[in-house]
Amino acid sequence: MCKMNEGLGSLRLEAAGALRTALISAENLQLTLKSDLSSEEQALTNHSCGNGEKPSRGNEDLKEMLENNKESLKLEAMKRIVGLIAKGKNASELFPAVVKNVASKNIELKKLVYVYLVRYAEEQQDLALLSISTFQRALKDPNQLIRASALRVLSSIRVPIIVPIMMLAIKESSTDLSPYVRKTAAHAIQKLYSLDPDQKEHLIEVIEKLLKDKSTLVAGSVVMAFEEVCPDRIDLIHKNYRKLCNMLVDVEEWGQVVIIHMLTRYARTQFVSPWREDAVFDENSEKTFYDSEEERRLDESKPYVMDPDHRLLLRNTKPLLQSRNTAVVMAVSQLYWHLAPKHEISIVTKSLVRLLRSHREVQYVVLQNIATMSIQRKGMFEPFMKSFYVRSTDATHIKTLKLEILTNLANEANISTILREFQTYVKSQDKAFAAATIQAIGRCATDISEVTDTCLNGLVLLLSNRDETVVAESVVVIKKLLQTQPSQHSDIIKHMAKLFDNITVPMARASILWLMGEYCEHVPKIAPDVLRKMAKTFTSEEDIVKLQIVNLAAKLYLTNSKQTKLLTQYILNLGKYDQNYDIRDRTRFIRQLIVPNEKSGALSKYARRILMAPKPAPVLQSAFKDRDRFQLGTLSHSLNSHATGYLELSNWPSVAPDQSMRNVEVVEPVQEALAPALGKSKRAKSDEKFYSGSEEEEEEEEEEGSSSEDSSSSSGESESESKSEENSVDSNKSSSSQSEKSSSESDTDKKKTQKNKKLQQQKPASKDRTLKNGKAANDKSRSGSESDSESSSSESSSESGSESELDSNSDSGTDQKRNTNSKTVPSKPVTKQAEKKEVSLLDLDDFSPVPVTTPKSSILSPSLLSDLQGLSISHSASALQASSPVFVPETSHELLHRMTGKGLSAQYRFTRQPCIYGNSMVSLQLTLSNSSEQALENIHISEKSSSGQNIHRFSAIERLEPQASVTVSMGVDFNDSTQAAHFQLCTKEDEFSVSIQPAVGELLLPITMSEADFTKEQGKLVGMNESSATISTTPENISSQSVNRNVVSAANLGVIPSNQENIHRFAGKTVSSGSLVLVSVALKDPDALITVNTEQSVIASMLLRQFKTALTNITP
Repeated sequence: MCKMNEGLGSLRLEAAGALRTALISAENLQLTLKSDLSSEEQALTNHSCGNGEKPSRGNEDLKEMLENNKESLKLEAMKRIVGLIAKGKNASELFPAVVKNVASKNIELKKLVYVYLVRYAEEQQDLALLSISTFQRALKDPNQLIRASALRVLSSIRVPIIVPIMMLAIKESSTDLSPYVRKTAAHAIQKLYSLDPDQKEHLIEVIEKLLKDKSTLVAGSVVMAFEEVCPDRIDLIHKNYRKLCNMLVDVEEWGQVVIIHMLTRYARTQFVSPWREDAVFDENSEKTFYDSEEERRLDESKPYVMDPDHRLLLRNTKPLLQSRNTAVVMAVSQLYWHLAPKHEISIVTKSLVRLLRSHREVQYVVLQNIATMSIQRKGMFEPFMKSFYVRSTDATHIKTLKLEILTNLANEANISTILREFQTYVKSQDKAFAAATIQAIGRCATDISEVTDTCLNGLVLLLSNRDETVVAESVVVIKKLLQTQPSQHSDIIKHMAKLFDNITVPMARASILWLMGEYCEHVPKIAPDVLRKMAKTFTSEEDIVKLQIVNLAAKLYLTNSKQTKLLTQYILNLGKYDQNYDIRDRTRFIRQLIVPNEKSGALSKYARRILMAPKPAPVLQSAFKDRDRFQLGTLSHSLNSHATGYLELSNWPSVAPDQSMRNVEVVEPVQEALAPALGKSKRAKSDEKFYSGSEEEEEEEEEEGSSSEDSSSSSGESESESKSEENSVDSNKSSSSQSEKSSSESDTDKKKTQKNKKLQQQKPASKDRTLKNGKAANDKSRSGSESDSESSSSESSSESGSESELDSNSDSGTDQKRNTNSKTVPSKPVTKQAEKKEVSLLDLDDFSPVPVTTPKSSILSPSLLSDLQGLSISHSASALQASSPVFVPETSHELLHRMTGKGLSAQYRFTRQPCIYGNSMVSLQLTLSNSSEQALENIHISEKSSSGQNIHRFSAIERLEPQASVTVSMGVDFNDSTQAAHFQLCTKEDEFSVSIQPAVGELLLPITMSEADFTKEQGKLVGMNESSATISTTPENISSQSVNRNVVSAANLGVIPSNQENIHRFAGKTVSSGSLVLVSVALKDPDALITVNTEQSVIASMLLRQFKTALTNITP
């Protein structure tokens, strides 16, 4: 601490000296401008006129407004100036007038002045130095925005003389109470490093301090500074690795991109490769973390088990595949490609395909990465092959990339489909694309021997095309294909010789001549005649064609000298005096090689072996074959060359470094601050443990925090639960303080949870406690299923966030109980509460690994469901109860047509009943029919599912007689998403790809409650959780019965009794996450207001559209 104070003291002395120097230079400058303001303006005006610019009357008006004493006029002037800057216009001549207002008391005016100074401080450095003392004073301003803006302006003045001042400002701002100021300090680090690289060691100290920051606002910026200043200092990341992984989901989007790229490099240096054949992938492999050194040595001979920190990174980045930011999705995709086990990489496929709906610039980058990935792993993108079909509106570079991917995906099963697509592409008006298609056909013919003949015949037909480009490219590709088996295709060579006169493209003519010479023995009659024609037109041909004519003449001279001797001599004489020196040299060389004379050397004996040597067939490879040497998603990968600043991914280490480097010490003061009554007992227990709070986050993050909302919104909600609402003076300041508070609360909750788990393992619960806490356990089983579905469904993120808030509120309530009882028996209440908390936090899998055996009555029990809802919403017993569906549609949807299924047809319908196979599954009824004349055997659903949904398969049907039908039930966990569930419906001989597309209304289960409870719950789901729309109706077309009928037919909701005739209420919950969905329809002549309240905003908007359609088309 003393060293740090001494360092800061010396730094302040340097800064003071630099400030004096800067002020002296500024005073000298001020003396030259000080005569009066008009002369200063005149000098600036003359300067701008000297550059060929006329003084603008508008700028003069702005100067007058800035000189005015009225704050309103100054504010208006600054708004106009900032508007000019936004439009790209030069406002630098206003700098003297603007900089005088930097000390204004008006906050809004000062903000705009700082915005202007950030833009022009680098250009007008001398004038900016005049206000440097003002910036230093502003660094102490009570307003966090002013402090941050002052630091931003200070770091924008690119003058080496003020480096000590900047360094001191950055060090002080890095310890600021506001995370926004600390974020700005992280940005300033990069600016200072580019100005003076000698400050690197001092800046690394600041970076190390900021990396420990718990605010999500700071994380992305400080990692960016780390990447710019010291990317090789991996040791700074060890202690912060788990924290960065756990907070990643709450960081702003561009910060997520930077952190993910940094963690990708980090993981490649710290973990062993998961691509080994003996790899074991256990989600609960965290127990290896508890092994002693001896046990660890014994395990070295065992197969590979993934490091829990490696799994933590993969698990916490997975939800970001649902991000709206394409850069985040691309970053997660490259992380999985470079770090994940091979069987898990396919998780990113859907997200990458989703990005193809973006702008063409995004498409270009994504397609480049998919092209590289599809070379090594075709199976990843094969189910989405249709997404890569070329559209007429695509740009040429997009078309070419899609063509590349389709060629990479080609195999024996889908080649016929791909070739049909290629036939259409060849006819495109885009000549470059048509030529690329012909090359792709050639690659398919080379890679898949079964279609080589088909492709050759198709290319020969293209030789009759009117377009020269198509013909030329066809000839070049045919030439390459014929080299694989020339003896079988002499007819094609003859056909090409006949078309030779009509082909004018030099490369195509040269290719035909090469084929004639190389395989002249297969066409002994045609080749001499072609040579005769070429001799006539030799002088008018292109150079590339002349070279092939000389080669053809030499080869025919060696194989058929009787017919071609004179022709060869004639052509060699023409080439001897050609204008091109390459042709002259080649002609002389060929003459000495094939025509024996006294001067010819020993090579003439081997002329035939030299010229007629068998050539290896060319290998047609993808242009993206060698791009995998670069990290996906980088500029170097897009350019296929090393770009400045590119950091290579290191190879996997053969032995992983010690994982204890990532351990963090327990921070006791946080526990004492939140639970002072239990401080001593908790500390005693924590001393026995090896792990810190951040390590507990590794196990608990997936259940509680991986999909929580951003820190400001979640902390705002928790604040409203514990206190009455307060009006905040400064919104940003309030947000930051609440963020820090919520993060500390969440850390404490996780530590409590870990201790409770330990107690549960050491001392089994008694029978009475098990019965008492059974309801809480079932409630947590619902919460566990929510957290499992987070990664594949973006809608469930808000639900998990609210669950964690409610758990923390529950904790605060139980803390009060503990405090009251601690005087009498201090240990017993703790143990009892721990067991109760433990049951509510256990995962469903810990209780019942086989959900099929769960009795149906336990799922449908209204009293149990009431307790479940009570635990998650309030401490008192709630009146929310499950109810039977009001309306069950009889409509069936076609799953498999009898023509496609070779006699097997399948239809499905939604039963709208709770699924007996799992609480988070939607119940479905399948009707399978055999319309063929033969019995179908072993009808079942394949275990391989192409989509991420969890599917409970029906038992295999051993035999289905002709014209018979059978009805079976199944369950699908759609994860509260309307994405189709894809799977394989199989018989003994065939497999059929089918998909079930749920309507949003089928993802709900009906519940019932009183009108008062409905109003109470609706009051909690407002703001972002409320969606509404108004539709026009007429009294004669609408009634209570028709509204109820149409709403419950559109969605599986329960009807809530209402005392008001014009208001209809409905309630339900999502099947997977259990989120409450409240719907109300208020009839107000002549309109109807539809309101949907739920935390699942996506489901709300989809339901709203469905209800609008249902109620608009209502019939009397």
